[in-house]
Amino acid sequence: MNDWPEGWSDNNRDPRYGRGSAGAQPEGARVMRQVRRGPAVPPGPRSAYGDPGPAAPPYGAGVPQQPSYVDGRGHDDGAGYDDYDSGYNTGQVYGAPGGRGPGGPAGAPGRGTRPAPNWRRRIKWTAITLATVLVVTSVATYFWADSKLRREVDLSTVIDRPEAGEGTNYLIVGSDSREGMSKEDEKKLHTGGAEGKRTDSMMILHVGDSGDTLISLPRDSNVTIPTFRGSESGKVKGPLGQNKLNAAYAFDGPTLLVRTVEYNTGLHIDHYVEIGFQGFANIVDAVGGVDIDIDKGFKDKWSGADFKAGKQTLNGQQALAFVRTRHAFAASDLQRTKNQQKFLAALAHQVATPSTVLNPFKFYPTMGAGLDSLIVDKDMSLWDLASMFWAMKGVSGGDGKSMNMPISGSAGGNLVWDKAKVKTLVNELNNDEPVTVTSGN
Repeated sequence: MNDWPEGWSDNNRDPRYGRGSAGAQPEGARVMRQVRRGPAVPPGPRSAYGDPGPAAPPYGAGVPQQPSYVDGRGHDDGAGYDDYDSGYNTGQVYGAPGGRGPGGPAGAPGRGTRPAPNWRRRIKWTAITLATVLVVTSVATYFWADSKLRREVDLSTVIDRPEAGEGTNYLIVGSDSREGMSKEDEKKLHTGGAEGKRTDSMMILHVGDSGDTLISLPRDSNVTIPTFRGSESGKVKGPLGQNKLNAAYAFDGPTLLVRTVEYNTGLHIDHYVEIGFQGFANIVDAVGGVDIDIDKGFKDKWSGADFKAGKQTLNGQQALAFVRTRHAFAASDLQRTKNQQKFLAALAHQVATPSTVLNPFKFYPTMGAGLDSLIVDKDMSLWDLASMFWAMKGVSGGDGKSMNMPISGSAGGNLVWDKAKVKTLVNELNNDEPVTVTSGN
């Protein structure tokens, strides 16, 4: 008697039903992973339809058994529970393309596997980000620094100027201005409390293709102060005749000093830079002091200098005393100009070191101290200022020449320039030729 419904048999039952075999090949020949809930149970009596009846529960049936995987041949794949659990923990769906099941190719990463990082893309975007930050920082720094420059000197008011030559000429002035200093500062820096401003040091820096030249102008130089246009009245005044060079600044400030230097040398001054006592000391302190090798020790109660010979680091107060001292030397003004050149070269070298330029905690305070203290002409740009600075650094490194204005003697206690040498020197500078003239002192 056929136990199946009419028309049904083991051989013609619909492939959608029964044991799940949808193919022509017997199920036992197909390798399929199946979940086995417990140990194999011996077959029990069949039901009326031929299916196995309920099996006797094994020992310990009250405790749930951990599932394991077996293939279609009844063999355990060795993964056990861990393999079963790992698939669900990683979010993989068995049978899905790319999964651990038969749905994806062997060795292909599953959906839960993190893709390998695209290092080329990461490097590209990192470089773009860094470049953007660098550009933004540079532009912001430029405008910040440019806004701090004190463009107060109008060289267009200087009359009867010589023609400009090749290269660029800077007149660099250290004044005895006590601007911003308290009585305590004046006492500490040994500056005194004199009112007004005078020039403590003056230098011409020529920047050109044939080498850079730094020329100190002794403040006691005997020069002619010519006619000039008053900086406040706008009226033509003078001439004031023979006098010390630093008297020109005392009479009418920077524009008369430029007019006097141009008149007595025939050299066109392109830019003017001035710094006072307090600003000079602040720059030195901001950079952390300046290393210098002093050839011979000296003392000076007027400037507060008290130095021993040898290598040492000078702070702002000591540096100001070093560049101002003249009473301790026989050739007072000439030796002082040499010390000033030596120190400014060391300062430029110190500022340009990586430990300063690459350290924002040093770089910005140093720039801030310098720019706050500088007084420049109205046409001075940051690029001009940077060119001046690097030229001074080059001179200190031996790439240029430093000298005093050639002196032939003295008159009434003032130093007299050697006119023949000065003429040759000015011609070489105007034509941007290598300087052959020596100071001879």
